[in-house]
Amino acid sequence: MSQDATPNRPIPITDPTTAPFWAAASRGQLSLPRCGDCDRVHYYPRAVCPHCGSESLAWETLSGRGTIHSWTVSRRPAGAGFKPYVPYVVALIDLEEGARMLSNVRADDIESVAIGQAVVVDFEEMAEDIALPVFRPAD
Repeated sequence: MSQDATPNRPIPITDPTTAPFWAAASRGQLSLPRCGDCDRVHYYPRAVCPHCGSESLAWETLSGRGTIHSWTVSRRPAGAGFKPYVPYVVALIDLEEGARMLSNVRADDIESVAIGQAVVVDFEEMAEDIALPVFRPAD
């Protein structure tokens, strides 16, 4: 590797708890666990519901629609692998199904990103079996 080579972005590491999330994303679907006891969807995937502590969870394919709860523009890379993407938008997305998800918003004009803006999920292929859910402004 030469000194000018740009390192790759880190690839998410899957485990038995998150594997269904990443498998769905690689198929172009947003899927999260829904609790069988309190009926709430949560992000990030966990083995236990963060709202009520239940282990009765079932994976559900979501609409992929939401609104921006909050956002910021990163003008410095979070690491060398993110340098080609600067500036980029990091946002909290309120999904229609009730979960709040941390992600990126890809917009042609990052200055147009706003709280309350409707967004839809897209998937960015990172590796052969890994796609990253990201959002873009809804049409």
